[in-house]
Amino acid sequence: MTYGLLQKILVITCFHLIYLSSHQELNFVYESFGRQENLYFDGSATVLPNGLLQLTNASDHQMAHVFYKKPIGLNSSKPLSFSTHFVCALVPRPGFEGGHGMAFVVSPSMDFSHAESDRYLGVFNVSKNGSPSSDVLAVELDTIWNPDFEDIDNNHVGVDVHSPLSVGIASASYYSDIKGKNESINLLSGKPIQVWVDYEDTLLNVSIAPLEVQKPSQPLLSQAINLTEIFPNSSRLFVGFSAATGTATSYQYILSWSFCTNGGSLQQLDISTLSKVPQPRAGHKNHSQLIIFLLGFLATMGLGVLIGVYLFRRCKYAEVTEEWEKEFGAHRFSYESLYKATKGFNKDGFLGKGGFGEVYRGTLFLSREIAVKRMSHNDDQGVKQFVSEVVSMRCLKHRNLVPLLGYCRRKNELLLVSEYMPNGSLDEHLFDDQKPVLSWQQRLVIVRGIASALCYLHTGADQVVLHRDIKASNIMLDAEFNGRLGDFGMARFHDHGEYACPTGAVGTIGYMAPEIIDMVASTGTDVYAFGVFMLEVTCGRRPVEPQLQCEKRVLVKWVCECWKRDALLDAIDPRLGDEFLPEEVEMVMKLGLLCSNIVPESRPTMEHVVLYLNNSLPLPDISPYAVGFSSHSSVLIDAASLVASRSWSASSVSSSSANIVVEKKNFRSSLSSFNSLW
Repeated sequence: MTYGLLQKILVITCFHLIYLSSHQELNFVYESFGRQENLYFDGSATVLPNGLLQLTNASDHQMAHVFYKKPIGLNSSKPLSFSTHFVCALVPRPGFEGGHGMAFVVSPSMDFSHAESDRYLGVFNVSKNGSPSSDVLAVELDTIWNPDFEDIDNNHVGVDVHSPLSVGIASASYYSDIKGKNESINLLSGKPIQVWVDYEDTLLNVSIAPLEVQKPSQPLLSQAINLTEIFPNSSRLFVGFSAATGTATSYQYILSWSFCTNGGSLQQLDISTLSKVPQPRAGHKNHSQLIIFLLGFLATMGLGVLIGVYLFRRCKYAEVTEEWEKEFGAHRFSYESLYKATKGFNKDGFLGKGGFGEVYRGTLFLSREIAVKRMSHNDDQGVKQFVSEVVSMRCLKHRNLVPLLGYCRRKNELLLVSEYMPNGSLDEHLFDDQKPVLSWQQRLVIVRGIASALCYLHTGADQVVLHRDIKASNIMLDAEFNGRLGDFGMARFHDHGEYACPTGAVGTIGYMAPEIIDMVASTGTDVYAFGVFMLEVTCGRRPVEPQLQCEKRVLVKWVCECWKRDALLDAIDPRLGDEFLPEEVEMVMKLGLLCSNIVPESRPTMEHVVLYLNNSLPLPDISPYAVGFSSHSSVLIDAASLVASRSWSASSVSSSSANIVVEKKNFRSSLSSFNSLW
């Protein structure tokens, strides 16, 4: 045998060994994570003393990644298959809604420094053009409803390929072989949940089940997936987990994990040896020593003092409870708790005065900050209807709505409790020179968020919800300057497919659609108000400013005139400077005019508005001379200001902080007088 032949054999052998090593079977199991070899940790991921792998804790805006360091070989000539079984637990913070979920991840890289937290689960990101993208396959356990990602609810399992828009999605459930049907399962119950992911012959199966249930015979999701097409330029893949938090947070744990490839034997997890999942407590309430001391002290004061204290407290915190309120009991706060939370409605916590009452800042137990609105109401039937709608609105779940927590009723007072928004209302940032100027990107995010919320109210809720008072002062800003639609005092509900019953003409002058004269509200009147709101945010001007010269008094009319002169950018808020994209601003202005078209049939639905704002649908070709643009109704004129400036009788318009409730006859009369000015 010659030296050359020997050399060739050696080279061929080396290549063969390299090929085999890249396709060797990967098989491992972690009954707990006390041993951490071959694991890569990133972000907030850590191992607790009891061996639990904790991905995230109660801190906000975290990301966590844990990967097995040894990769899987990927080769188009030999199809890859794998199976994994893991036990996880998602535990909400006491007294708070649950945070974002977690995902099992397959990726050619363990580097996720490009990813974002919040709803992107620490896996995906958003590029500058607004389209989410990332080279990854993920099986998500999602506990937040994101309509932008076409989520079906806030408790679902999805298969994501390169994007948070799931290619396969289903509400969290498992097939019960005993009952022969699917049983729902709450991902945020805090209890351990088993998850199986099996991939073979370009088919990905996902199953979940409670800890005490065997692997279901039918998977929850079956999705056609070809890894070689998903990762065409990758020869190796890593497997692991990712999780993230935003303003919404939760504790996320992995209790055990088993994995194998290419038909290997998946090692069974010993469920009986799993560590106990920590359950955070709402707080220590052990006041026994204080109670004993107080009882001893009160006993020495005598029965007379006890009766006096009892009568004093009963008088101070007396509440009204009627038979019809029993069904709303779970949503009712005690007056005493709200009185203490606001320190007796102290002026130091005064936030402002809205159309229906004063608003105070308060702090409940566990330092939860709230906003409390105090209103007076003498009509019991009106109170009953209002409370009913408030409780119904508690069922509304959307990230761009101000969460309503409940109510309290005391004598002629009605108190509404909602989450505190630290950055106040949007109109303060638009019109208060003491506030920092909002950038164009911040304004666009706010507009998109409120559009998404309105779309949900009109189409995504159990009933159609008409807000009827959309304006900048009713948009609150959370800690991240996301817009939250609030103040549902004028809201009305009706079933899908039906029409709202005629009511008094309500709303705010400047935002009211012309058809309100017929006392009928609809989703179209909300769209009209939203169109005016878009122009208000873009131009930094109120809808009606009577002190300006005639052609500039009505914002919608003035913007339309600028459009006719091909000078739309003349109307933009000058404080924005040059930090904006002209085509983006023009699109928002044209969409605002389209929404505020005086012809109701010409307005888009909120579903289309969301698509336009997200650049998922091009804006239709419209002309400023089209019907509905060239002759905007002067219903936009501020009634209160005009009455004052023209010395008209105020009897024709009944207003409270610019919110009007007008009798139909007087309303028509007022509009006729207003129209004569223009």
